Amino acid sequence: MSNALVLLARRLRAHSTDAETLIWRFLRSRQLAGAKFRRQYPVGPYILDFCCEELKLVVEIDGSQHLEPNGIKEDQKRTRFLERRGLRVLRFDNHQVLTETEAVLACIWEAVERARLLPSP
Repeated sequence: MSNALVLLARRLRAHSTDAETLIWRFLRSRQLAGAKFRRQYPVGPYILDFCCEELKLVVEIDGSQHLEPNGIKEDQKRTRFLERRGLRVLRFDNHQVLTETEAVLACIWEAVERARLLPSP
């Protein structure tokens, strides 16, 4: 892992969006179903918003730029990269997180519980 990527991850942690800050309040310290999530976690050339390595689960919180054609294309490429490494990716947009927080958390909780039921590769 490059030093530049680690420094960027640290900078992103210090400057989280409102939506990321909100979700982190519920994911940190194993608060959601006992799953250990890390935030702004480097994997390959990417920095993941939230990652639970144990369960191979990624949670991405996307801003409006991800809804534009280039953003969609880049997200698809990123998701394929992560899925090839055995990770499951959940995506939510900022608006969804801020206005439907309970539904987003329920979706993450269900994914955590489902991941625990899957046999380890």
